This record gives sequence, C-alpha cells and structure tokens, in this order.
Amino acid sequence: MNIKQEILKAFQANPGRFISGEELSHTCQCSRTAVWKHIEELRQEGYVFEAVRKSGYRLVAAPDRIAEEEILAGLDTRRIGQTIYAHDTVVSTQLLAHEAASKGAPEGTIVLAEQQIGGKGRLGRAWHSPKGTGIWMSLIIRPAIPLPKTPQMTLLTAVTVAKTIRKTADVPVLIKWPNDIFIEDKKVCGILTELNAESDRVNYLVIGIGINVNSVESDFPEDLQDVATSLRIASGEPIRRAAFIQTFCRVFEEEYDHYLQHGFERAKREWETYSYSIGRQVTVRTLHTTLEGRAVGLDEEGVLIVEDADGNRHKVYSADVEYRANS
Repeated sequence: MNIKQEILKAFQANPGRFISGEELSHTCQCSRTAVWKHIEELRQEGYVFEAVRKSGYRLVAAPDRIAEEEILAGLDTRRIGQTIYAHDTVVSTQLLAHEAASKGAPEGTIVLAEQQIGGKGRLGRAWHSPKGTGIWMSLIIRPAIPLPKTPQMTLLTAVTVAKTIRKTADVPVLIKWPNDIFIEDKKVCGILTELNAESDRVNYLVIGIGINVNSVESDFPEDLQDVATSLRIASGEPIRRAAFIQTFCRVFEEEYDHYLQHGFERAKREWETYSYSIGRQVTVRTLHTTLEGRAVGLDEEGVLIVEDADGNRHKVYSADVEYRANS
C-alpha cells in the first residue's frame, strides 16, 4: 500500500477526528514532510482537509473518485479488487482486462474507467458510459470449473450486484435473465461475461459490469430515458462509487468462495429470490427459432426453463428474451 492509501485509510478509520502529522508519519512509516506532501497531492485531487496547529489534519470532504488508492484504502478482501487499474477515459475496460489477463494479471484484478467511449453490452450492443457518473469495470477471475459451468458466473455476478445495491442504496432490485439488473422496470446495470479457454480448461473470465450510479435523467439520451435509471434516481441520494466497489468486492469474494467450495445451489436460490423473469410470459428469440411461454425457473446448472402453452419445458441457454404482459 502506498502512502496516500495509508493516509486515506487512517482518515476512513477515524471519521471527523484530527490526526497529527506525527501519528500519520508513524502509521505511514515516512517523514512528516512526506505526509504533508501527500496531503497536498490529495488536496489537488479534490480532498478537503482542515489543518489546525498542534491538532493535525481532519478530512472534511472527499471527492467521488474511483481511484486505486481510494478503493484499496478501505478494502479488506483477500484477492478480489486487490489489484486495480483505474483509468480516466478508455475505449473499453473489457479490452484492457483481456490484455491484462493474457499477461498474467492475478485473479481478482479489476480494470476501472471514469468513461468508456466504446463500451459494449451483450450481442455487441453499445453501452452508454458517460464520464464520472457510473461504474464501468471489468473483473478477471480464473475459476477451476468445467467450460459448461462458466455461464453460472454471470448469474453469480448478478446476485452480487443485486445484494450490493440493496446494501448501499437500499432500493428494491430485480435480476432479468441472464445479465441485467432492474429497478422498477428500468435497467440500472448490465453484465457481460467473456471467456478465454482451451478445450479442457478455463484460462480466465472477464466479467464486465456497467452500473448507472449517479446519473440524472438528463444524462441519458432521449431513447434511454424511458428504459434506464440510476441508483441516484431510485434512491434520491448520490452514492459514493468507491464505497460501492468495495462492497461489491467483499460480496463477490464471499459468493465466489462459497461457489467454488459448495457449488451453484446457493447462488441459484439467491438468483431466484431476486428474479425479474420467473413467472413472466416471455418470447425467446434465437438465431434459429422463436419460443413463447412462461419462465418457470432455473435448472441446477443455471439454464432458464420456459414452459410453452402445451406444458412442454424448454431449456434456454442463450437468447434474447422479451417480456409480455401476463395473461
């Protein structure tokens, strides 16, 4: 951990308290001059400190940043999020994460950006990623699981996002199969899982997560205003993005470790609890066919089960799912 991370960690652990330069120098194992220098750097990055002679420094306000030191300073996971690459503007965090993974980035590495200019969702659709309002990140994992089980990681990630939203924004949230998070019939998050594998093993997965966090209605293009929302719109309050990412990392690590040790059953049960899909009338479109029926649940592998009008049940592995009014 670098000195700025140590300084931020100290103030996060002591909200509202003055901390002397001597105490900070001892905590950071550096000189008081170095402490002063790094606090000045933090001020330039938008942090507001009050300095009082003989009392020290007090953190008065912090910017809504998703910088590496801001996230790591309050993160207590073992591996998820312990390596972070934070950028200002990128084409796509997915592209950078694939590059990092191919060069041996450790499991749990996260690539973040304040803005994406070429963000993509499922089926190559464009993903609106305006600057400073959302969380646009890609997570690298290296699970020792068979190839057919890799789609379960999308469902597990959706559960993680849903639980994180409930913890940080306290708004009702639902998961639309396979990769969208909804609040009151509007999309707040999309998930894109991409795979690098050989015939007999998974090399790595890159899980892209795009969350509309602090967007207001005017931040969305007109064609999205009726179908998209943000955590700020839903909760009525701005959300600190770094704190959201920290919570996501903790929840994901706990869910992922449980999955690796005990299998998919708990994630399946949690996904069904949050499901937007189960019980709804759907139209399923693949490259070769169209199916109409009712989504009735997931099988033990995480595949969506749709029951048609004749009572026949069909497994849906990958498709566009449209929702119709229940009759």
